[in-house]
Amino acid sequence: MKTIIQSEWLTVTEAANYLKIKPRTLLLWVRQGKMKAFALSGTKRRVWRFRQLDLDAALLESSVLPSIPPSVRPAERMGQ
Repeated sequence: MKTIIQSEWLTVTEAANYLKIKPRTLLLWVRQGKMKAFALSGTKRRVWRFRQLDLDAALLESSVLPSIPPSVRPAERMGQ
């Protein structure tokens, strides 16, 4: 059963659950600039809020680039 989120603004826990990741991972992505978040002012600690549209957009714009498989040939022979 899919959970429907009623509010446009999501807490860290709600956003992490929506993305099926841990809250710590989400906060790391915020610090790295990979995810758009809004910090609430007037609090001792930073309290973050997220919009579902921003979460979806971040996932759709990031693509996984294929990695180059490691070679078993010595580097000096790669040019031959």
